[in-house]
Amino acid sequence: MSDAEGRRIVAGVSGSLGSLVALHRAASEARRHGAELLAVLAWEPPGGELAHRSSVFPPQVDAFRREAGERLLTALRTAFGDAGPGVPFQGLVARGTPGYALVEIADRADDLLVVGAGCRGRVHRTLFPSVARYCVAHAACPVLAVPPSPLQNELTSVHRRVRWRLPLDTRELTDGRP
Repeated sequence: MSDAEGRRIVAGVSGSLGSLVALHRAASEARRHGAELLAVLAWEPPGGELAHRSSVFPPQVDAFRREAGERLLTALRTAFGDAGPGVPFQGLVARGTPGYALVEIADRADDLLVVGAGCRGRVHRTLFPSVARYCVAHAACPVLAVPPSPLQNELTSVHRRVRWRLPLDTRELTDGRP
């Protein structure tokens, strides 16, 4: 195998906390294996492909593609700052549903596909299919589903308290004690 066809670590990126954790893990795997990191953000026109195709006056997709590219750059800057991931990498914006796009890009047997596993309730799982489950079921390469950050539960709890206007003791956020 030539260097041009070396191992690739493909990371699904959405900008969520879970995808940023997965992106860090993907960069770590790329360093460990001397591989190239491909950070992939998938996008669809608003309402999905079917709604876009059946629209009398479909909106221009260039603006949506540009916005997706900006979201990818923002996620990369959020994850790694201006220094970047410290490994050779490419950012890719792919049109399609996230699971399908990731599986299509990670098409080599020696690729590693890294996605955030997420922690979601029943209702959310019903309304929004799991990208990680789709990738595990359809990928031609190994898939690493990275669990969410331990901070995710705390952030969700704070968000819930703020939304419901419940009292919030900020000391709990700093040292874990009331």
